[in-house]
Formats: sequence, structure tokens, C-alpha cells
Amino acid sequence: MNVAPEASVHTSKVKRRKRTSSGQVIKYVVIIVVSLMMVLPFVWMLSASLKAETEIFGFPIKWIPETFRWDNYSEVWTSVPFHLYYLNTIKIAVITTILVIINSSLAGYAFAKIKFPESNRVFFIYVATMMIPYQVMMIPQFMLMNKLGLVNSHWALIILGTFNPFGVFLFRQFFLSIPDELLEAARIDGLSEFGIYWRIIMPLSRPAIASLVIFSFMHSWNDFLGPLIYLTSDRLYTLQLGIQHFITEYNTEYALLMAAAVSAIVPTILVYFLAQDHFIKGVANTGIK
Repeated sequence: MNVAPEASVHTSKVKRRKRTSSGQVIKYVVIIVVSLMMVLPFVWMLSASLKAETEIFGFPIKWIPETFRWDNYSEVWTSVPFHLYYLNTIKIAVITTILVIINSSLAGYAFAKIKFPESNRVFFIYVATMMIPYQVMMIPQFMLMNKLGLVNSHWALIILGTFNPFGVFLFRQFFLSIPDELLEAARIDGLSEFGIYWRIIMPLSRPAIASLVIFSFMHSWNDFLGPLIYLTSDRLYTLQLGIQHFITEYNTEYALLMAAAVSAIVPTILVYFLAQDHFIKGVANTGIK
């Protein structure tokens, strides 16, 4: 009498497993297809950087060049002061990232762990500035930098990039997850507020730091509009402006342009993987034992 119900239960379990496995297969196929679509432009860029100018737009596409033109890369670094653009971009991105970490973490600690009147309202107003389009602030910011004499200077880009409402929001939300009892114990032991911030809060904040490093560095590295507005001297150009030398009114040197683009993305890839590693370690080590 119990054979039929047991058989039906077993059959339903088998069907459920088949539906689950087929759903998993479809999900992974979709993920693979989307991933290939995202990676394909970078593969084409790398392939084009190693081709002659006449081979780039050949059809059908030859993903592996017949002859590897490694001299495209050497020509990029010698035909224009590419090393200068590289150093300028590294300078702006590194200094901006360091300052935005310091500024955002201090402000986030104040909003999260220090009680002062109207702290939540001030934080809301500060974060609400993220809703203002950059095009609205562009002219007032330029007028301010012009009054300070910072136009045609890297410091205009560094100062404007140092104040980041998203970074303050990120740190505040992360600091709220740290128990107040830990801070109270440190205060009883005689630590000052800055000592608590530096010796307790920051070592526990590696995930937030790594995340903001990735966002801030990549934003500064890839910024085109900011340098276009504030920089006029060729010796101060960043990579995003320097690459424009390969695009003229009558001709575009696509092989050199792609070689320059490949050279430009290497630091961002390195920073991403380094920060990702610290992010994983920070997640594993964060907490109270």
C-alpha cells in the first residue's frame, strides 16, 4: 500500500532536481554569454594594438594578427611625451585617493560615532549633494578654482576629488556596524577620539578602504572632463587628454590609439586586484573575537 506514495515522492524529487539542474545550466550559460560580450571589446582592443593600421578593420576579424607589431607600443611612448602623461595621471590618482580616504573616514567616523546636534540632518544634507548633476556644479567650481589661482594646475583636480559624499556615506555605514562597546572600552583605557579612530576603527575598516580605493582611483584615472576643463598646458595633461594626440582632424591612428589604451588600463587592473585581495582579507579578519 505504501509503494505508490513512495514512488510518487521519489518521482517528484527527481523532477525537482532536473528542473533545478536545467535552471542552473541556463543561468551559467547566460552568465558566460554576458561575460564574453563584456570582455570582447577588450580582446579586440588588445588585438588591434598589435596590428598594422590596414589590418585593424579587415573583415572577417582576425583576432590573432599575422604579424605582431610590438613597435606600436614603443612608438606610443616615443611619438608623444606619454611617460609625462602617465606620471601626471599617477600623481593625481594616488594623491586624490589618499586624501579622499583620510577625509571620508574622518567625516564618516564623526557622523557614525560622535554625537553632536543635528548630526543626522547634516549628514542627510551632505549626502544629498550626490543628487546634484556635475553639469550644475561645473561652472561654480571653475570660478572658485579660478579665484584661487588653481586653473591649469593639478591641485584643482586633486582638491575637487578629495571631497566625496559617497565615500563619507560608505564609511559611516560601515562604522555603524562596529559595536559602541568596543569604543567605550577604549575610552575607559584612556584613548582619545583620534586614537580610537586610528588604532581601532581604521584597522577594522579594510573592506571599506579597499572599496573606496577602487572607486576613487579608477574615477581619477579615467576622468576626462575634469582635466579637459582645468588643464591647458600639454606638460600637465593626463593620459585621457594625451591619448587625443593620436586623433587628428584628418586622421586617426587606431593602432597607436589602441596601444595607448592598453598601456593606460594596466594600473587600474593592478589596483583592482590588489584592493580585491585586501578586501577579502579584511572581511575575514574584521570583527570582535
